[in-house]
Amino acid sequence: MALPFLFTALCLILMLSQSLPSSSLLQETNFLDQNPTAYEILGDYNLPKGLLPKGVVGYSLDTTTGTFSAFWNGTCSFSLEGSYQLRYKSTINGYISNGRLSRLEGVSVKLFFFWVDIIEVTRNGDDLEFSVGIAGADFSVDNFEECPQCGCGLNCGEYLREAIVRMEKPVMAFDLLKKNLRSPLFCSLPMAFLFEYI
Repeated sequence: MALPFLFTALCLILMLSQSLPSSSLLQETNFLDQNPTAYEILGDYNLPKGLLPKGVVGYSLDTTTGTFSAFWNGTCSFSLEGSYQLRYKSTINGYISNGRLSRLEGVSVKLFFFWVDIIEVTRNGDDLEFSVGIAGADFSVDNFEECPQCGCGLNCGEYLREAIVRMEKPVMAFDLLKKNLRSPLFCSLPMAFLFEYI
């Protein structure tokens, strides 16, 4: 009679222990919550966080080989200082070491009329050297303290002001059209002209 009761109790304990999370699983979850961001990884390798635009949704790093990848929800393009246009693919890859990102894939800069891949970024003291293979350019590390934002780079306040001005223009154009809605001139204009005007 004690044997069936003992068997039932053991089965119940076994079922309950399977439904509770293990301590190693809890440690893994806590470990995942404490992972550094991609921007912090750059800092760990003596590189400024502003090398990556805002919006990184994930990254991978193999510390033994230095293989590094960063991921966004889509491509990211922006201009810096009104002169350099940069484009990041949704995934960039390369190798990271102290003060250096090499064999980069997925980052390009527009030079004149052509898009050229940036293949390496090296820190030399307070300067960063960007290499496109046959040529390179040096910039102060201070220029990369802030992360650029997709679409507007570092001038997002100016970008927002321009967007507001563009939004006000259609309202003024609509008011003008509303006043002249019944004019013969308005009725004879092709619709393409009207939308171009707005």
